[in-house]
Amino acid sequence: MNKKRPKHLALHLIKLPLAAYVSILHRLSGMLLFVFLPLLLWALHSSLRSIESYTGLMELLQHPLSKLLWLGLLWAFLHHFCAGIRYLAIDLHLTSSLAKARASSKWVIGVSLLLTILIGARLW
Repeated sequence: MNKKRPKHLALHLIKLPLAAYVSILHRLSGMLLFVFLPLLLWALHSSLRSIESYTGLMELLQHPLSKLLWLGLLWAFLHHFCAGIRYLAIDLHLTSSLAKARASSKWVIGVSLLLTILIGARLW
């Protein structure tokens, strides 16, 4: 058996299902939230320490790049939350069929993006 196998996989040519992208994004959003946890704690501390630090934080948050960063963190939280609910439903065997699992991954993407747009528009 002398089969010609590729030496390197072409990962960009592999077609992943939507559930795989939801899983990858769940891990990335969790990592993003973990990495930016010190920033979130600093913002909470600044908002509670004094009126001067609160005013300084509000001025910082008015910058467009700062708003974009917080919008990204909002998406990361909402996606991680929605995907976590999906994984809990899978663990409880509420999505027992493949069709339900595929539909739930579509719902995770849709609901997290919709909530990000709604909350982000309100906060912007």
